[in-house]
Amino acid sequence: MMKIIDFFKSLFKKSSINEQMSIKIDKNTAIYDENTKSESIKQNQEIKIISIWDVVKCNEHTQAYHLVSVIPFDQWIDMDEIRRRIFDLFQIEYQNDRSLYPYLKTMVDLGLIETSNIGGKRKWRKRDLLLKIDKVEGEKNENSEKIQISSQIKN
Repeated sequence: MMKIIDFFKSLFKKSSINEQMSIKIDKNTAIYDENTKSESIKQNQEIKIISIWDVVKCNEHTQAYHLVSVIPFDQWIDMDEIRRRIFDLFQIEYQNDRSLYPYLKTMVDLGLIETSNIGGKRKWRKRDLLLKIDKVEGEKNENSEKIQISSQIKN
């Protein structure tokens, strides 16, 4: 009877965090096994990670260009601050300030900009979306690349 109780105690025994996380790191051994490697690493493909803002370009001197230029990644800003920054940077005042809202709404719907509505004031900031670019081997064209979205938001 004691052997059965000891057996069940050993099954439900809590292991310490040190036992769960114990990994020996050596120059000759990998931390992950061969099954968890991605195919692109196995094939020694060139991988490059860039921001989506390096790829997405707006036409110059448009409202979308002005919005993308003044909205930061790390700070929530409201419409008054957006208008002030556009004036400081481009010396442009819009006759109808409401014309900026459709551009912001479209960028929010596309997932490029995120919005918050705290305290009755709507604020915006850019999302830091990263793209993983794998160069495709075996093709003759040097510019052939496969682009994948690898992660969403950088907090």
